[in-house]
Order: sequence, then structure tokens, then C-alpha cells
Amino acid sequence: MEHNSSDEEEDHRNLIQQNDIRDNDLQAVTTARAISRANGGARSPRSAFQIEEIASRAWNRWKISLDKRYVITAISVTLFIGVLFLFTDTRRFLSVDLSSFKLDPLSSQIKETELQALYLLRQQQLSLISLLNRTLVDQSSNLNSSNANGSSVVIDNVKAALAKQISLNKEIEEVLLSPHRSGNYSVTDSGSDSVTASYYYDRCRKVDQKMLDRKTIEWKPRTDKFLFAICLSGQMSNHLICLEKHMFFAALLDRVLVIPSSKFDYQYDRVIDIERINTCLGRTVVISFDQFKEMDKNNHAHIDRFICYFSSPQPCYVDEDHIKKLKGLGISIGGKLEAPWSEDIKKPTKRTSQEVVEKFKSDDGVIAIGDVFYADMEQDWVMQPGGPIKHKCKTLIEPSRLILLTAQRFIQTFLGKNFIALHLRRHGFLKFCNAKSPSCFYPIPQAADCISRMVERANAPVIYLSTDAAESETGLLQSLVVVDGKVVPLVKRPPRNLAEKWDSLLYRHGIEDDSQVDAMLDKTICAMSSVFIGASGSTFTEDILRLRKDWGTSSMCDEYLCRGEEPNFIAEDE
Repeated sequence: MEHNSSDEEEDHRNLIQQNDIRDNDLQAVTTARAISRANGGARSPRSAFQIEEIASRAWNRWKISLDKRYVITAISVTLFIGVLFLFTDTRRFLSVDLSSFKLDPLSSQIKETELQALYLLRQQQLSLISLLNRTLVDQSSNLNSSNANGSSVVIDNVKAALAKQISLNKEIEEVLLSPHRSGNYSVTDSGSDSVTASYYYDRCRKVDQKMLDRKTIEWKPRTDKFLFAICLSGQMSNHLICLEKHMFFAALLDRVLVIPSSKFDYQYDRVIDIERINTCLGRTVVISFDQFKEMDKNNHAHIDRFICYFSSPQPCYVDEDHIKKLKGLGISIGGKLEAPWSEDIKKPTKRTSQEVVEKFKSDDGVIAIGDVFYADMEQDWVMQPGGPIKHKCKTLIEPSRLILLTAQRFIQTFLGKNFIALHLRRHGFLKFCNAKSPSCFYPIPQAADCISRMVERANAPVIYLSTDAAESETGLLQSLVVVDGKVVPLVKRPPRNLAEKWDSLLYRHGIEDDSQVDAMLDKTICAMSSVFIGASGSTFTEDILRLRKDWGTSSMCDEYLCRGEEPNFIAEDE
């Protein structure tokens, strides 16, 4: 029987429907091939395509069936695990199974310390490069400078830098070895620590003032002989130095020294303890102006003789206004101002104590001498620690007890034991310094470089800044004082804050907001520093150096700012 094409298509459709069962897909393919052979082996393109289509559909159906089986299996496993967790002690299960996954803590610590050591090595590299560059600059400046100590400064700077690198190397060693220590055992020794510590101690150690070798005189004044101190040149620092020299004159002339009135001079009793001077000598050697008036009321506070140490440019620095002030205090002056010799302030002559006694000795009850600030008389005596007068204190003229305690409280609050003090004089100093040769007014970047070198030498973490500079200058200076990549803090006394108690003594005694008290407080803090950097040509600095010398706080590293250097730029004159 012959089959037409329509019958064949119908048979194919029947075969497909009959074999649309998941497990008999392969049998459908076999049947299709048998039908093809029954047709005489003839294959039409259409029938072949249909056979391939049947095979493809069969595979897809089997694949979908397989995917559904996987999904059902996954759901079953998930439900089983959930039930297992509900009825099982999971803490014990996790503690047992996860313990094997803990990381090795020693390995993690070693990696951390290695990174830290690499950072420190980088810092050491930068410091050594800085040392090399600075040494070349120092050598160049030494060749161009007449300072005889230039070469020693270079050597000291190199030694300080090398000692710091030894200390840094020690720190790197400690970091690398820290993971390998056990208990209290350490595989390192303290040899390098002792080397660097002793070096820094020797480098900026305190100066031995040799107090036992002092040359002094006794001050035993006659109770009826007085010396009226006249100090008029400059500001408070000048006056304190002048007052100290007046004490020497009074001791030589056997007279009681009269401290000037605050209506004629500064109010000294706010910044120094006058009565303490008498305690240091064990007798009355100084009195206040009010005490003088009370003792000499029968003579109506009369100055019998007014002697001028300097005759030019103006005798005693006293003009008509000063005379009027004295008379306004109820003091009468006998005779005219006189000078026992020709003496110029600009070119003072070196004088001996014998010359002073010879020219200023008098039988008059009250004499006045002025102004002796510039007097060049027995400098070896005057400049020695403690001064030229024999006494049982460290120094005769020092800050009052209130100011001293306030300075100590400030240091304990903000600075600590090891700090550098910097007196940076700027106001009015540009013209003053440029009139000198060499100039002492340095550009801020150059000053910052000098200060940074001192910080390295002294190994101090902080700087106390005493200055009259504007914020624009101090702000720039703060940003440039950098050591080992770290900015070194510049600390100034902050404004009044009720939450801070370090300055409460000043407010309690009503001497706050006094410019002279503030100035003396600055001096006291600077005088108590580990190292002091001063301003050349400033009497404020000179008075600090006097206190440091007398108190025994002077350091081998004390110096003027940028010692041995000239400013790298100087403005022209007007």
C-alpha cells in the first residue's frame, strides 16, 4: 500500500503525540527511522528536520526534568540542615569545626611590625639626607663667617644628629624583635640607649657656675646713709639691670638703697620681692620709697647731692619732666646735677671699684646716682653668678613668689620638664638690628631652620614662645619648625580661661592684666627651660640669661638665635 504525504504527516503527528512521554524519547527517534525505510528509503529534507527537532525537544524536556530534581534535592537538604540546627547544640558544633580555621597571631604580628619597621627606616633615611644637606650648608656658612666657634657648631650638629639616628635604629630593632620575645625575656640590651642618653645629657648639660669661686664684697650699710636709685633708660629689663648695678654702688659706698616710687619709675613691688633682698643678706639693705619718706620726714625727703655717672649725651638721663616728678613726690634737690668725670654712654670707659668709691664717696645723708645701666664697671664681678655681693640666696633680684609659682604651674600644665624657650623679638627690631653689623633680624624661614636644628640638638618635644611678633609671623614660624617630618609645637600663654587654674594666683591677688607682670612671667618661664634661645641685642634676653646663670639653669646649648649666621637677606636703609 502506498502512503501519500498527508498520511505521512499524520503518522508523524501521531508518533509524536504517542511518544510525548519523558522516558520514551529515544524510542520515538527509532520509529521515525523505520517509517522512513518503509517509504523506500527516500528521505525528504522535511522529515529529517522533524526528526532532529524531535531529538532536540526530547533533550530539553529531559534537561528541565533534571533541573527540577536538583531544585527539589536542594530544598530537601536545606530543610534537613534547618531541622538539624534546631535540635543540635550548635555552639559545640561550631567550636569543634571552626577551631581549625583560626589564623596564626604571630604571623599577623610579624607582618605588622615589619611594616612599622619599614616606616621607621624611611624616617631614618630622610633624617640622614637632611643631615647631609645641613652639614654642607653649615660648612659653607662657617667658611663665610668670622665666628671662631663655627666648626665646633658643625661638629656638634653632626654628633646630635647621629645620636638621634642611633636611637631611631634602636627603636627599629625593638619593633622587629617584639614578636620573638617570650615572657620577660628580651634579646636586646640597653647599650645604645645609654650611649644616646649620655650624649644628650653631655650635649645640653647644665653649666657648672663654680659658685665657690665667686669674688664678692660685704654690703653693710650705715643706717643713716641712703642712695636714691635713678633708672630711666629703656624699659623694665633695663631698669632691673640698672637696679642690680645700683646695689653694687650702694655696697661700695656703704649706703641703704632706696627703691624709686611707682609714680616716678615702675611699680617694682609687683614683679620682685623687695623684702626678700633684705632676708638674703640678713640685714636691711634696701627700702621702698614710702619707707624712705617715713624715715626722712624730718628732712622732708631731701636729696643732698645728685651725681651723674654719664655726662653725655644728657646728664643722668634726667630732664625737666623728671625733676618735676621728683618734686611732685615731695622731694627737694640740693644743688645742680653734677658729673665727676667725662663719660659718654656710646663709649663707656672701663672703671674699677676704687675709681667709683673715689668719685662718689660723700658724707651727705642722701645722694642720688643716675643712670648706671650702661656703666662698664668691674664686669667680672657684676656678671658672675649671683652678682658681686655676698648673700645666702641664689640671686638678689628675682621674680616675686606669686609669679614664680604661676610659672611653675604653667610649665606643669603645658610644657613639662624638657622644653626649649625662645625669645623672638620682632617689634621695632628690624631697624634696630639692621643698624648693627651684622644684623640680628632674620627672615622667618631662616629663623625656623636655626630653631629646628636646636630642637634636634636638645631633643626637646616642645618650644615655649615669648614674642611680640604678629600672628602672621608666628603662624608661618609654626608651620616651618619641622623635625623628622613632624611639626614642633610652639606654645604661648593662652588668654584667661576660668577652666584653667594655673594663673589663679595672679587673679586672686589682683595683679592680672599687668604688662610688667606678664613680662616677668615670660622671663621666669624662659629662665626655667632646659635650653634657651635668645634675641641678640635685647635686654629682655640678657635679664633671662642673668636669671638662668644665677639659678643654675644655664645650658651648654643656650645661645642667641642663629648664632654665627648673618641674615640671608637684608633690606636697604631708608
